[in-house]
Amino acid sequence: MMELDNHTFNSDFILLGLFSSSQTSLFFFSWIFFIFIMTITENAFMILLIHKDSRLHTPMYFLLSHLSFMDILHISNIVPKMIADFLSGSRTISFAGCAFQVFLSITLLGGECFILAAMSYDRYVAICHPLRYPVLMRENSSGLMAAGSWLVGISNSIVHTSFALHFPFCHSRAIDHFFCEVPAMLKLSCVDTSHYERGVYVSGIIFLLIPFSTISISYVQILLTVLQMQSSGARQKSFSTCSFHMLVVIMYYGPPIFTYMRPRSYHTPGQDKFLAVFYTILTPTLNPIIYSFRNKDVLMAVKDMFHSCFLNKK
Repeated sequence: MMELDNHTFNSDFILLGLFSSSQTSLFFFSWIFFIFIMTITENAFMILLIHKDSRLHTPMYFLLSHLSFMDILHISNIVPKMIADFLSGSRTISFAGCAFQVFLSITLLGGECFILAAMSYDRYVAICHPLRYPVLMRENSSGLMAAGSWLVGISNSIVHTSFALHFPFCHSRAIDHFFCEVPAMLKLSCVDTSHYERGVYVSGIIFLLIPFSTISISYVQILLTVLQMQSSGARQKSFSTCSFHMLVVIMYYGPPIFTYMRPRSYHTPGQDKFLAVFYTILTPTLNPIIYSFRNKDVLMAVKDMFHSCFLNKK
């Protein structure tokens, strides 16, 4: 067992990447690099905008700033390593580097799930119970929600990272993925991981199914309230907003539910990599667009910021 442990902790892993063909890799590398720059820029801009404009100092935008920060960390945890591997031709990652990727990705995956649920609750209270909003969403409520999301995400990640990396990896060290993700790593283990997989399933219920169900119920209640509005324009606008929000939620929750809540024997590398692209690369790009840049208050804040930064200097 000592030899297995030494072999586990002293050897590097090899990330096989997202694509095998060099021509395909070049095309998608350019696309992913563009998405990465765009995601960092728009999320950093949203954080700055929310911090600078007093009109955005509300619980919804406070939670959104935490979501943007999580999205920056999420995509930065994965894409820079992909870019470095592509440019250098090396696909190795140290055991410590792999452990850090696992820890941060699980932290952010769990944290974002609860942040999105908190944001949906905020919208539910604001639309369905507007008179009770100051009471139900007090000044410190959003802070507690954000802190709770980070805390439960970190706690869950510590448990899973400790267990997942404790298994001896005595077979191939090649992870058929573009980052260190637990289901892909479990395939390399030479011991029975079925007990741990049941723990992953329980975590999936807590961190994926329950928040997703909460969000779905919130938006159903919002839609029922919206349908009672007399203004057809308001109904159409609210319905459009809810539809886009639910689309992003499904894109974020659906793939990890499919990935983490299936037995290891049902996983295929191609499916897992394709699904991981949604919640690690695509949704961090879409979140600011869907939740922020389609909002009238945000557009006014952007207009005022550009006006103060550029027009006043002339």
